[in-house]
Amino acid sequence: MLGNKHALTNEQVLRALATVQEPELHRDLVSLDMIKNLQIEGGRVSFTIMLTTPACPLRHVMERDVRAALAQVPGVTEVKVGWDARVTTAGSGASRGALPMPARNVVAIASGKGGVGKSTVAVNVAVALAQTGARVGLLDADIYGPNTPMMLGASYTPVQSAGKLLPARAHGIELFSMGFMVRSDQPIIWRGPMLDKAIRQFLTDVAWGDLDYLIVDMPPGTGDAQLVVSQAMAVAGAVIVTLPQAVSQADARRGLEGFKQMDVPVLGVVENMSYLALPDGSRLDVFGQGGGRALAEAAGVPFIGEIPMDPQVRIGGDAGTPVVISHPDSPAAQAFVAVARDVAAKISVANFLNQNNVIPITEIN
Repeated sequence: MLGNKHALTNEQVLRALATVQEPELHRDLVSLDMIKNLQIEGGRVSFTIMLTTPACPLRHVMERDVRAALAQVPGVTEVKVGWDARVTTAGSGASRGALPMPARNVVAIASGKGGVGKSTVAVNVAVALAQTGARVGLLDADIYGPNTPMMLGASYTPVQSAGKLLPARAHGIELFSMGFMVRSDQPIIWRGPMLDKAIRQFLTDVAWGDLDYLIVDMPPGTGDAQLVVSQAMAVAGAVIVTLPQAVSQADARRGLEGFKQMDVPVLGVVENMSYLALPDGSRLDVFGQGGGRALAEAAGVPFIGEIPMDPQVRIGGDAGTPVVISHPDSPAAQAFVAVARDVAAKISVANFLNQNNVIPITEIN
């Protein structure tokens, strides 16, 4: 490597980097314009890889392949890889919907029934995305059961600025919820049109920041709220939360098919409370086994992952500190992080395909 008498050039480095593929887009880093700020000083090479999401789950694969490719270039003695991200949007595809987009990507977290931990998934996914450096908002559209303020420890009285309501901030994310507008003991007895109006106002009358992702915690079922969110704007995708048991699967399937009918991409199924890890290392399948995976296979959508039962998930939700913050190394927290990264990666790939008018291989024939 040190025997080259000629100065190392940008062309040599870029030629080597052009052999490295982005693992999910299956095109090389150079043609994707992901190599930025290339600098060469003697044998030292430094550059930044511009990701399509800071939550990219395969950056370690790219770094490994980049270093292996440059190790074959005569004259390279040192490689410094930096990272940055520019979150993409669907571009022209984002024109669907009557309202302006409150974020580059809107993600619905939904379930067919209550009690499956949908809000817990939404909260932890939102915070996990924010931990990667993404700009994240969480809209609590579960009007009848607005629990996210408690789960995030957010006590807030909305204030206005320039005619818009300011969102609360908690654990690195922006948040708005009906829970900020009513007393904790006040019942919310609304018909569909009032629900429709409230959700639309939360989307348009809240001063959301420059968000990469807006996570929408949907109410359970397939009612007015799902229609409002799906018709009001271009939703990047929906994540369906279920328990392993058959009854939960049946309800979740209805919710999943509802999103399909509304032309909302279903990013996949998450199985919550999958199992309880016992002290001896074995697992207790409290609610059955494999239901989420079976649902995903039957519906023809990806299975994103299993969230194990962990008392710290409940404790963190009650105390206002999500488990991805309170116990980041726990299996449950790591599972939430994996779901967040998987969702971000799927959205990035879908945006790339939309922007480049590429038909996914799975849709050919």
